[in-house]
Amino acid sequence: MTLYQDRNMIGGTKGDVIDIGVLRTTLMEIGQWVDGDLYNGRIVSVSNSFIFQDAVFNYSADFPFLWDEIKIPLQYDSNYLLAKKIFLEIATEVTVEFVKESHSSWKHLVRKYMIEDAQTEPMVTVTANANWVEYTVRYLVNYKKRRITKDKLFEKILDAIKKSNCELKFASSTVQVINIPVSERKSS
Repeated sequence: MTLYQDRNMIGGTKGDVIDIGVLRTTLMEIGQWVDGDLYNGRIVSVSNSFIFQDAVFNYSADFPFLWDEIKIPLQYDSNYLLAKKIFLEIATEVTVEFVKESHSSWKHLVRKYMIEDAQTEPMVTVTANANWVEYTVRYLVNYKKRRITKDKLFEKILDAIKKSNCELKFASSTVQVINIPVSERKSS
């Protein structure tokens, strides 16, 4: 049995390649009803003709890392600068090994394909909408460690928000009802 390391999406099916035959490629499927790129238990055989008919997405060949993001909604009265600083520190701490490991692979891709040199260090951006201020934490992660990394990030972020002495407050959808007419009751 040959050991394959590639994670692909072929013809809409995503998984780790476990066998390549003359007519079919077999994948240990991930996703579908299971979140976080975890195996769902199905073994799927995909016709090799898909290579000529559809895009084949390889998650691991030259660069076994992905950029991933999490979003954190905070109330408008939160300390915006503190939030951005804390979220960036947490993302940097959690992903430091991925950034180090990815550096030479990314530089190789930039030279090989003459693509733009992208930022591999985490970044935090902020947008505001009608309900809250939303922080997006973008980070690099090994393609097989997306779920566990997201879990670590959220644990640390939740802990930091709890320890912020109400300087950081999660936002949620709220409805404000105004100008409700007062109803008069008639006595009988």
